[in-house]
Amino acid sequence: MENQTNCSKGLKNQEIILKELLAKSLILFIGVGLISGLALGVYLLDVKNTNQLIFVDGASISVVTEKIDFKIGEEIKIRIVNSGTIPMIFSDASYGLRITTLAGISIYSPISAQVISKLEPGDEIELSWDQIKNNGDSALEGLYKLSAKAKDQQGNQIDKSTIITIWK
Repeated sequence: MENQTNCSKGLKNQEIILKELLAKSLILFIGVGLISGLALGVYLLDVKNTNQLIFVDGASISVVTEKIDFKIGEEIKIRIVNSGTIPMIFSDASYGLRITTLAGISIYSPISAQVISKLEPGDEIELSWDQIKNNGDSALEGLYKLSAKAKDQQGNQIDKSTIITIWK
């Protein structure tokens, strides 16, 4: 009889230990989930930043679209704006526009004359992309980075980009 009592006490102790381990692991998993969700949220907030046009003092350009989500095949109008207070110089007539995947693979660069282009403070140029890559294929759905490069009068390079999404 005493043996059965010790055995049942041992089972109860094992159940208590198991419940404690389960509670600790549950807290650990919830904590990891919260931290992962926060990190993903911060990343997506940075990637899906809709505030594209900010005017600053000094050298600055902005790459602006009318929205950030586009349907496949929809024409994308892209404005490159001198959002600074000094003139910006571009090395070609496409104002340094380049469209890449988020991995940095070049998708589209407009064919343009290699002439010096200039944007005065507050000026802008509008270009468009019909979602056709340089190789003639249509762009697939996904995230794309629109970027432009310019130089200020001292030769400092200014890069600016924005992210858009192409959906079905």
